[in-house]
Order: sequence, then structure tokens, then C-alpha cells
Amino acid sequence: MNLHMRGHHVDVTPAMREYVTSKFTRIKRHFDHVIDVNIILSVDKLKQKIEANVHLSGKDIFVECDDANMYVAIDALVDKLDRQILKHKEKHFEHRGGREAVRNSIEPESDD
Repeated sequence: MNLHMRGHHVDVTPAMREYVTSKFTRIKRHFDHVIDVNIILSVDKLKQKIEANVHLSGKDIFVECDDANMYVAIDALVDKLDRQILKHKEKHFEHRGGREAVRNSIEPESDD
């Protein structure tokens, strides 16, 4: 997973970079096919905003979140992104045969 992070009107400190990287391990744990992640951190007066564009195999997911605290915005963004990636994973799994195909391959048919 390639993680690109940049700041708009804010300096991306090593502490912020480490915090975002540690949070995005949760995304990697749930779905292995993440190709690229672009993150933009920005500040507008009292609003801290974070945007993420995640490139998966076959789909791009865009999520944004804002809050008065940058770390709270990062947490909310990762939660939103995790829900969307799990939803994509579930759709992908069902499209590829889903539970029925797995169940049929595990349980042999009886010749009664």
C-alpha cells in the first residue's frame, strides 16, 4: 500500500504522519487489495479537514471529514473509510460466488 500525505495550509508533522499510518493499518488488515492512498490535510480557520482518496482494484473511494481537532477528524475518516471498504469487500465477495460457492465447495453432496 502506497501512502501519500500532503498538507494544505498546514505542516504535516512526523507525529501526524505516524498517527495516520498507524490508523491506516486497520484498513490494510480488513482488505489486502489497497493499491494507493492519497491523503490531504488542510486547515480553514477553526476547521481541520482531512480527505482520503483510496485506489482499490476496480474502484476508487473518496472520503472526507472535518472537525475542530485534526486527530478526531483522522479517527472519523478512518471509521468512514473502514465501513466503505468493508461494504466494497462484501459486494466483491458476493459477486465472485459468495457464501453459497464456499459452502458448496466445503460440504460434499450426498448420493442418497
